[in-house]
Parts: sequence; structure tokens; C-alpha cells
Amino acid sequence: MQEFVEFIQSNSELVSANPTAFATFAILFGGGGFAVGRYFLTERIANLESRIARRDEEITNLKAKQKVPESEGPVPLFEMTEVLPPAPLNFNRLLVQRKDNLHVG
Repeated sequence: MQEFVEFIQSNSELVSANPTAFATFAILFGGGGFAVGRYFLTERIANLESRIARRDEEITNLKAKQKVPESEGPVPLFEMTEVLPPAPLNFNRLLVQRKDNLHVG
């Protein structure tokens, strides 16, 4: 910006001799630069706005999921106990016990 001010000061005689031409060119170049910059940044602005909208939707969805009540609360103890199958029968041991208990007299 300082360079621009120095350029105007060094060419102040030319600017004061033709103020309408200077103002016209300043408006044309300034407006043209703004229009070109706006044209190139329009896509980026739209992309950022869509990302913001998507993030807002995600935030509202997450807040809605947080407000969903939990299931019935704590699980009763009988539902938590482990049910094991009965121990397999050992037929050999039963036969041995039967023979031991027989009293031959």
C-alpha cells in the first residue's frame, strides 16, 4: 500500500492535471479486479457454505441421537447369569462305582 501512495505522490502532477481520467481508470481497474476476484472465489465460497450446512446437519443428528432415551436401564441379574450345559455323563465311572458298591457275601 505504501508503494501505491508513493506512486501517486510521484505522479501527483499528472493526476491533478487529469482527475477525471484518473478516477475513471481507478474505478474501472478497481471494479474489474473485484469482479474477477469474485468470479474466481465464487466456487470456493459455495463449497465452504455447503460444508458448513452439512456440518450443521451432522451436529443436529448427533444431538438428536444423544437425546434418545436409553433402554430399560440396568439389566436384571438373572438375565446376566451364564447358563452352562450339564456336565457330560461319565458311564465308565458309574460302572466302576456300581462294582465297588456290590457286596458279595
